[in-house]
Amino acid sequence: QVQLVESGGRLVQAGGSLRLSCTASGGTFSRFAMGWFRQAPGKERGFVTAINWIGSSTNYADSVKGRFTISRENAKNTVYLQMNKLKPDDTAVYYCAAVQATGWTAPQGGYEYWGQGTQVTVSS
Repeated sequence: QVQLVESGGRLVQAGGSLRLSCTASGGTFSRFAMGWFRQAPGKERGFVTAINWIGSSTNYADSVKGRFTISRENAKNTVYLQMNKLKPDDTAVYYCAAVQATGWTAPQGGYEYWGQGTQVTVSS
C-alpha cells in the first residue's frame, strides 16, 4: 500500500509562486507515474499535471501550461509541483496521486493512490 503526503500549500498573492511536495512511502517510488490534481470549492477534482516514472515525460492541463512544472526525485521518493504566476483561479485543494507505471507515459487518469491534499489559496 502506497501512502502519499503532500505539503507546501498556503496562502499566496496573485502573481506569486509556490512549490508543493509529495512524499511517498510503502512502495517502490520509481515504479509509479505521479500526478497532481486539484479540486476547487463546488467543482469536481481535475487533472493538473503528471510525470512518468523516470521523469522523461510530462503532461499538463491547458490551464497551467507555461506556469506550472512537475518534477520528481526518485532517490527522495518525492514529486514536486512548482507553481508560478499564480492566479485566484488556482485556488484549490491540491492532491498528489500515484499509479503503477505502464510504459513511458504520464497519464491523466487511472490513478490508484491518493494523498489527503494540501490547500492552496491565491488572493487577488
